[in-house]
Amino acid sequence: MAWIRDLGIGRELLSMRLRIRETLQTQVQENVKFRYFTYLWRLTYLSSIAGIAYLGYGVYELRHPDDQPEPDANKKTLVILGSGWGAVSLLKKLDTSQYRVIVISPRNFFLFTPLLPSCTTGTVEHRSIMEPIRSILRHKQAAVQFYEAEASKIDPDRKVVYIDDNSDIKGASNKTEVPYDMLVVSVGAENATFGIPGVKEHGLFLKEIGDAQQIRKRIMDCVETANFKDQTPEEVQRLLHMVVVGGGPTGVEFAGELRDFMDEDIRKWIPELADNFKVTLIEALPNVLPMFSKQLIEYTESTFKEEKITIKTKTAVKRVTDTTVEAESTGPDGKKTTEVIPYGLLVWATGNAVRPVVKDLMSKIPAQKDSRRGLAVNEYLVCQGTRDIWAIGDCGISGYAPTAQVATQEGQFLARLFNTMARTDTIEAEIQELSQSLNLKPGDTAAISNEIEAKEKQLRRIKDIKPFHYTHQGSLAYIGSDRAVADVSWLNGNFATGGGLTYLFWRSAYLSMCFSTRNRVLVVLDWLKSKAFGRDVSRE
Repeated sequence: MAWIRDLGIGRELLSMRLRIRETLQTQVQENVKFRYFTYLWRLTYLSSIAGIAYLGYGVYELRHPDDQPEPDANKKTLVILGSGWGAVSLLKKLDTSQYRVIVISPRNFFLFTPLLPSCTTGTVEHRSIMEPIRSILRHKQAAVQFYEAEASKIDPDRKVVYIDDNSDIKGASNKTEVPYDMLVVSVGAENATFGIPGVKEHGLFLKEIGDAQQIRKRIMDCVETANFKDQTPEEVQRLLHMVVVGGGPTGVEFAGELRDFMDEDIRKWIPELADNFKVTLIEALPNVLPMFSKQLIEYTESTFKEEKITIKTKTAVKRVTDTTVEAESTGPDGKKTTEVIPYGLLVWATGNAVRPVVKDLMSKIPAQKDSRRGLAVNEYLVCQGTRDIWAIGDCGISGYAPTAQVATQEGQFLARLFNTMARTDTIEAEIQELSQSLNLKPGDTAAISNEIEAKEKQLRRIKDIKPFHYTHQGSLAYIGSDRAVADVSWLNGNFATGGGLTYLFWRSAYLSMCFSTRNRVLVVLDWLKSKAFGRDVSRE
């Protein structure tokens, strides 16, 4: 019987060992999991600290610029007209210590136009997408002179720019002229109405901050007027019908923002009006977003259908009154029909026209007589018929679409070109000095000759700058309901996508494109604020 007892004790010991082993394994697994979460937590807070430190450094650097030396009076005078995408991209990359730089613009800020449609509904506040031009200039290598003025005329023979102070407050001097050695025209374009009666008088545009503010005020005017006592049902429907003309990215994004505003905010505060709200998008071409792929065009159109945004393609506006839009539609059979559309708000988001100062300059240059849409330029962006005038952005005709992307790359190209020209002048002066010393002060001629040869090689290498070539990075557009479309250049082809994840990509892309740390912080705060508290429905 003793062996049976010993066998029982052995089984108990074995069972106890197994339980101990299982307990130890469980503890080891828990320790591994705990260690993983510990490392993850450490990585998270260290990354957060690094991000906050980087942000703090960016803010400090922005607020505490270094002292700037005054430009050399013997340097060439480079005058830049404008403060848009082209001009600011040029200034960002330009070595201002090589020139006496003067910037002239009627607005003293750079405007991040891709987020302008978001300002119309209060998703983003207008100050968040404005960067003071003086802040940009203050961080350059040498001091840059800025004049807030409108360029009224350019005299290419005398090489002067006539400028006017168009502000509300004028001093004793409000008209003068600025001489130049080199001139960059980057004044953009103005809104084109194509001679359609009533557009300028009754429509609103979407190109500047003032336009976005007017639209925002008009939207709430329409809503509050529609809510007025004893308003007729027909008048309510008219007032709450928002018509957008132009099926490009600006028109599409504005239509999407408008629908979001009504669905997410107006519906909550004034629910009795919600069912009367309507958005119509009018486009003369066969489809919206013509620069996007076919699948994204179809996706946009189906999304707009879900959002109850009416799209009228192959439709041309013929006349505008204070309450109606008269449009002519072309059917599938080619038959044309005229339609009268009542509206409360009309936003004109299509077409560019040449500014008066550009028209005047074109009339003074014989080589520009056949140009109609702007200043014709060569492959180095020099205005045809001139040697010292360059044109970039919407006012120049370089063979590419008038977009912010094109203007940005043109500005960057000019900065490289001007920096190269300055280095070329410096090296040529050094070669001339060495040659004179070789002739006047004979000494170690072999060493001087070798130095001259090295400088000449460097000069040839620097002078070998290729003509401007635009590289398309892709197109983005927000289409409402937290969805976006993206047609992005990828390897040797295009990557087309749309939806909620693309919307996050759209936001991150625009955020990275914002000019400064200040802009990025303000835009993010605006997005969070509008998500948490909704858009402001008060009328200014």
